[in-house]
Amino acid sequence: MLPRHQSAAEGGLRLSPPAPGLAARAFWFLRHGETDWNLQGWSQGNVDVPLNATGLAQAGAAAALLRHRGIATLVASPLSRTRVTAEIVAAALGLAIAYDDGLREAAFGVQEGQPMAHWFSDWVAGRFTPAGGEAFPAFRARATAAVNRALARPAPVLVVAHGGLFRALRAEMGLEVNLRTPNGVPFFCTPGSPPGSPWTLTPAVAAG
Repeated sequence: MLPRHQSAAEGGLRLSPPAPGLAARAFWFLRHGETDWNLQGWSQGNVDVPLNATGLAQAGAAAALLRHRGIATLVASPLSRTRVTAEIVAAALGLAIAYDDGLREAAFGVQEGQPMAHWFSDWVAGRFTPAGGEAFPAFRARATAAVNRALARPAPVLVVAHGGLFRALRAEMGLEVNLRTPNGVPFFCTPGSPPGSPWTLTPAVAAG
């Protein structure tokens, strides 16, 4: 049975102050490689689940795709699945890694370690917050602020983070929100033109 729908206040949560919109600067985004919980379709949230063998291979493939892109800055979530992904990419690109706690995945409270199921769509829509979890509007504000901090660094910037976090960014980008981001595929995110138009997401492909 799904938990009773509750407001942020009922769940004992506070909404973050509204964040400024996502800075209109192009950047690279990479979701971490696969974990066993991804494979099982379980909600990870802030549980520190490691990459599996497929995830490690995906991180290596992403590193190869990101070579020769001129990337100057790499900022990552500190959770191990993103940290290890970022370490593999950073080694290939000769970059240091800056970690930002604001790039962590959303906290899903009692739903962590449970199947994604029907509650997830209601969470993205702002209609439901799991007990002990983070409301989507607050998460969206946190994610936007963290990426804006990253985009203030030397460009081009690569952000290594999470699938839920990219949903929050898609909301800021004027794109359909509740779509799964594939593990280990780098996307180049380009602001819309004219300003305020939806962003364009272009997956990296091998040269030649």
